[in-house]
Amino acid sequence: MFFCGFLIPEGVIYAFSRWAAVSGKTIRAASPGTPETGKERIMTELTIEAYQEKVDEWVTTIGVRYFSELTNTAVLMEEVGEVARIMARRYGDQSSKGADKDHDLGDELADVLFVVACIANQTGIDLTRAVNRNFQKKSTRDRTRHRNNPKLGS
Repeated sequence: MFFCGFLIPEGVIYAFSRWAAVSGKTIRAASPGTPETGKERIMTELTIEAYQEKVDEWVTTIGVRYFSELTNTAVLMEEVGEVARIMARRYGDQSSKGADKDHDLGDELADVLFVVACIANQTGIDLTRAVNRNFQKKSTRDRTRHRNNPKLGS
């Protein structure tokens, strides 16, 4: 699996510097050092800003450097495709293959988030500001739109 300019061995997903996603909905961190140390603490909250900083730290220390913006866009599409594959097989009409059953949707969504943070970092986007502006836009634009949509059966 590739992330922002570095290869991640299959089965070992490092989300950012010294942090590793583990099974379930809990994100654990090895501290200090690498996930192999066995020392873990549960991370309960992480701001978007702190996440972007952790991604940048990981990329610049472990991953060496960012891929180009265009390459990371392609990597993002690849990761979204992995999410789509799980969704189509688990929740859609497509049948699963043997290996598909072991794929972790949460882990794949975290992969997407990681690459989004990479692209934001390398293009100078403050995701906290962008998310707040986007939420305001949606709240204003869609204030009554969805309530008045007969397809949603409100």
